Amino acid sequence: MRCEAASGTATDPAISPAVGPATWGAGVTGSSLSAGSRPPGAPRSGPSNITTGLCSQALWPTRVRHLRPGPYSLRVDLVTTTVTVVLVLAALAVGAWSMVTGSSTITAGEVWAALGGRADAGTTRIVVQWRLPRVVFALLAGAALAIAGAIFQSITRNPLGSPDIIGFSTGAYTGALLVSVLGWTSVWATPTGALLGGLGTGAVVYLFARRVGRSGIRLVIVGIGVSVLLGAVNTYLLTVMRLEQAIAAASWGAGSLNDVGWVQVWPVLAALVLAAGLLALFARGMALLEMGDDAAQSIGINAERTRVVLLVAAVALVAVVTAAAGPIAFVALAAPQLAMRLCGASQVQAVPAAAVGALLLVGSDLVARAALAPLQLPVGIVTMCLGGAYLVWLLLGLGRRSRT
Repeated sequence: MRCEAASGTATDPAISPAVGPATWGAGVTGSSLSAGSRPPGAPRSGPSNITTGLCSQALWPTRVRHLRPGPYSLRVDLVTTTVTVVLVLAALAVGAWSMVTGSSTITAGEVWAALGGRADAGTTRIVVQWRLPRVVFALLAGAALAIAGAIFQSITRNPLGSPDIIGFSTGAYTGALLVSVLGWTSVWATPTGALLGGLGTGAVVYLFARRVGRSGIRLVIVGIGVSVLLGAVNTYLLTVMRLEQAIAAASWGAGSLNDVGWVQVWPVLAALVLAAGLLALFARGMALLEMGDDAAQSIGINAERTRVVLLVAAVALVAVVTAAAGPIAFVALAAPQLAMRLCGASQVQAVPAAAVGALLLVGSDLVARAALAPLQLPVGIVTMCLGGAYLVWLLLGLGRRSRT
């Protein structure tokens, strides 16, 4: 496509410039931009930038195609869809690589034979019972954490508004430690404690933030305070445990997929399906909340209900993943922002974020397994290293934008 085509009117009536808040097909929420404002990281407007923007739009068109299957209308962002498909394929490719990587050398043919039930018992056990559920869990858990991060960042309107920073992952860890201190040793004790701890922390943070206003930055500040407090509680709980309990709790707290099986996969899949349904139902309300509660309520949106439902869905996603594998840091923080930049979008989008999250976690798990083989690192250590570097880069970028 030539550059001149970008400055004219689209010849295809089914294609029009992407305007307005994002819909579920292109993302969950939109971000309203006031007059004169620009998306984070966007270049300043000017004659040269306009020309550059037209050329880049011609080569990589940020447009939406309107599909009308029967009485319905669907807006599909071509760039977002393409990027998401590429990310999903990359995540699946990394997952396939993980299936043949490990302490036991297994070829791709043996993996196919095990999946088809034609391999010997030992190979089938390694592939079907050990590696496959681990890869599937990494893909689903990465997507779940990324969607939770997208919800938090959209509600708080802050790139630091993620479960890691606000403290919900810390609260889930606190619930698991309390269960261990109380001596509950059933199979479902730790997952239940982590789930209740995450939901309880979410309720406390929301109620405290609501008392001082509904600003997103207040939610972040209150969450950071609660996270610090719970971190101190977690340290104390580790000191009063028996040595064996403390070692097991510290290992679980690092975030590991070493013991993940099919039992841990199904709750994450169920939570992800339910959260996706809620996001689809409340996508319009969430996008309108970006313009403020008053504007949303003036057209019939129940702002408080929308916010609470989405927060509960996000906290539940984090708690379910934490209950199964321990707190896995920084996936929820980094994935939405990386997806937004890859798609060239001005707002956080849940579907591309889920694809980035799946790729980040399955890739981090592969590094954790292969970096020091046969020793396997907790995947949380790898994500913390990647997330720490990303957080420094993000803060430096915010500092540069604030000075310009």
